[in-house]
Amino acid sequence: MKVDIQKNVDRFTGFAEIYDNVRPAMPTYPIEIITRYLGKKPDRVIDLGCGTGLSTNAWKGYCQQVIGVEPSIDMLAVAQLKTTDHMSFIHRYAYDTRLEDDCADVVICSQSFHWMEPVTTLSEVNRLLKENGVFATVDCDWPPVAKWQAEAAYSKLYDKVKKIERELPVINNSYVMYDKGKHLNNIKESGYFRYAREISFANTEPCTIDRFIQIIFSQGSLQTIIKKAPSLLDDDLRDFEKEIKKIYEQDDHFNIDFSYRMRVAIK
Repeated sequence: MKVDIQKNVDRFTGFAEIYDNVRPAMPTYPIEIITRYLGKKPDRVIDLGCGTGLSTNAWKGYCQQVIGVEPSIDMLAVAQLKTTDHMSFIHRYAYDTRLEDDCADVVICSQSFHWMEPVTTLSEVNRLLKENGVFATVDCDWPPVAKWQAEAAYSKLYDKVKKIERELPVINNSYVMYDKGKHLNNIKESGYFRYAREISFANTEPCTIDRFIQIIFSQGSLQTIIKKAPSLLDDDLRDFEKEIKKIYEQDDHFNIDFSYRMRVAIK
């Protein structure tokens, strides 16, 4: 199992800076809901699969301590630049954090649970959480909400990326992804939680032409093709950039919305 998960770790090598610069930071809405369900300000939060620390940093001021857990050396190096007295990062797998039992009020996976084997990860979550603690997964949908023409251009390129992933063995065999649609069911069936539900919401962020273009470059699926078979997308990437610049040629600063699905559970 560790070998399979290592494939997913390797997938996120080589583009941590792009990821950190253009990906959405986790909104405060999930933090507000988690805090409401917990009934107090969390003492310790554990952020599994924290990437470059965008989701970890979102907890600043909302808890006493937050620990980001990340297996990718590349991502972790960027995250550790955000270290403070109340925020730290460790190089571990989500299913084997080596943190003490019953040590956290909150465990969260932001844009990451679908890269984790659910049975072993949920067992580790249960071990880490205090009684009445809260577990949550937060995932955003692609593309972000923008002008429909920009969304269509994004989706056209993304569909091509997914087609290559499915059909090219060197790409298809380079990762293991777990169905986001099964997150809630996996949480419920684990037997660790007394209550669980799904919540949908959206968050608005400022954007530029360059950021919109770079968002798709922050996705591991596209980066894997660039590493292993770049010629398959050369023309598509040029067409995408050209189209986005044309769509927003009169407005380099605009708003986009990220739509999210949050699964939240109470131990």
